[in-house]
Amino acid sequence: MHQNIMETERLVLREITAADFTEIALMLQDSEVMYAWEKTFSEAEVWEWIDKNQQRYHNEGYSYFLVSDKVSNTVVGVAGPLIEKIENEAFIGIAYIFKRKYWGYGYAVEAAKACLKYAFEYLQADKVIAQIRPENQRSRQVAKRLGMIEVGLFEKQYQGKVMPHLIYAITQEQYEKMK
Repeated sequence: MHQNIMETERLVLREITAADFTEIALMLQDSEVMYAWEKTFSEAEVWEWIDKNQQRYHNEGYSYFLVSDKVSNTVVGVAGPLIEKIENEAFIGIAYIFKRKYWGYGYAVEAAKACLKYAFEYLQADKVIAQIRPENQRSRQVAKRLGMIEVGLFEKQYQGKVMPHLIYAITQEQYEKMK
């Protein structure tokens, strides 16, 4: 049995394990889900992604968590707080990836809200950011529903490509006012 890190009304978030490979691959190998990354992952890259998250748990204490429906125990996605680097400055960010068939049900907002609470209340963050591709309207809507505001643009290097990302942010003070 896995230790739950967070629970919401409908969801359970826990650390990702090697046993979750198939569920993770369903997301990372889906071109519609991964369009903002401009690539899907090979099996080896899925294993690397899982390993990287497990290293983050060990080094930072957190990363993407597996998100499951409480009632059915069905995996719907991954979400979590991450250390994000922008021009060599580290921030606590939140990120989320959900299976396409679970888009539009509020799971991303619910899980991201729990991650935001975790970042502010457990990690004591002063500010939390989200890096989002400009064309990723669904993800931008999630950030807005969390009370995050667009504060800038960052060109991220990924796999040899320059990928513009909008930076959304919310401060501890803004978060407290929304509670």
